Amino acid sequence: MKKIKLALLGLGTVGTGVYKLLNMRSDVMEQTIGAQLEIKKILVHNMHKKREGVDPALLTDDWKEIVEDDEIRIVVEVIGRIEPARTMILEALRAGKNVVSANKDLIAEQGRELLDTAQETGADFLFEAAVAGGIPIIRPLKQCLAANEISEVLGIVNGTTNYILTKMFEDGMEFDDALKKAQELGYAEADPTADVEGLDAGRKVAIMASIAFHSRVVFDDVYTEGISKITAADIAYAKEFDSVIKLLGVARNTPEGIEAGVYPVMLDEDHPLASVRNSFNAVFIHGDAVDDAMFYGRGAGEMPTASAVAGDVIDVARDIVYGCTGRISCTCYRQLRVKPFGEAENKFFIRMQVKNRPGVLAQIAQVFGEHEVSIARVVQKNAKTEQAELVIVTEKVKELNMKDALEELTKMENISEVSSVIREF
Repeated sequence: MKKIKLALLGLGTVGTGVYKLLNMRSDVMEQTIGAQLEIKKILVHNMHKKREGVDPALLTDDWKEIVEDDEIRIVVEVIGRIEPARTMILEALRAGKNVVSANKDLIAEQGRELLDTAQETGADFLFEAAVAGGIPIIRPLKQCLAANEISEVLGIVNGTTNYILTKMFEDGMEFDDALKKAQELGYAEADPTADVEGLDAGRKVAIMASIAFHSRVVFDDVYTEGISKITAADIAYAKEFDSVIKLLGVARNTPEGIEAGVYPVMLDEDHPLASVRNSFNAVFIHGDAVDDAMFYGRGAGEMPTASAVAGDVIDVARDIVYGCTGRISCTCYRQLRVKPFGEAENKFFIRMQVKNRPGVLAQIAQVFGEHEVSIARVVQKNAKTEQAELVIVTEKVKELNMKDALEELTKMENISEVSSVIREF
């Protein structure tokens, strides 16, 4: 029986999961692939660290032992960060090896270079695990939905923020308390900035938009806004409006260009994404043929992410068996404009503290009118005191117009504070 040998770069959480899963399925690889898979080398930083259940003979801290070994046909990169991952992947591809990666940071910023190199060498470069963990989304976009013109991709693609918002919505927690709980359970890092400020989700949006719309979108093209300013008061209004608040990654292909952003959204409770709770992820797609489709599941974790990585490994191994590596390469054959986010149009929920005086609402309405902001609904509370809480919901308005209107409102004597600005879907 033919053996296909591979190397793992990294043995952290995901790498350990991949090692376990490939060993668990080793007895069925002959039927699944038509060949056996063998892990020949595992690149680690610390050779002296004890690793339960891993054969020490497989470990190396010398990259040359892998890249110069002609028997190794597949390299699995799960070390993360830009470097040295970028250099190693490029060297592996140029050495005639196929590569599987879970590195969203690298792919969101340097994906073109990696995919172009893979195409030049006729190698596979697969990265299903880079977006939404165990949820299949890259392969469906590239293959199952390839006959569609995709116009919109919406995603809850960060489990940490979805867990925090779920706790705020269901248990009445404030943001800081929900974050602390997420850290205690291991859902959030000690430094949660990448998650709670939308950076992690932004990288995933760049990757999904590039594939869905066949045009390159990089991380710097994606507007990012996190959830750290969401309060229990905002959650209470969402409930009153029969809505939930979710951190959404949003990518749209419009006639004027691609819109790409990550931001909190007040989402109607009837929308399929509204029911996605805790650390689960989901991606919602609209195509001209398929109409609406949603992919739901675990977006992170050792074994869910390992599932995506191992699936890519199996796909590469099948291509090796049938001599067809490189058959699905970069699909960015268009060069579409990416809109500055100020040109995007959204509805807004705005909560502000104002002085309870006659004519204040008229002043606010005048400012909005001057900036082409149409008001859809006004709710006023605590009007018996000197201060009142005013909530204004707008019709769709350009982001730049809303920004200019808010800058003017914050300078008004009768407005004490603009407490929240949340987009509505």
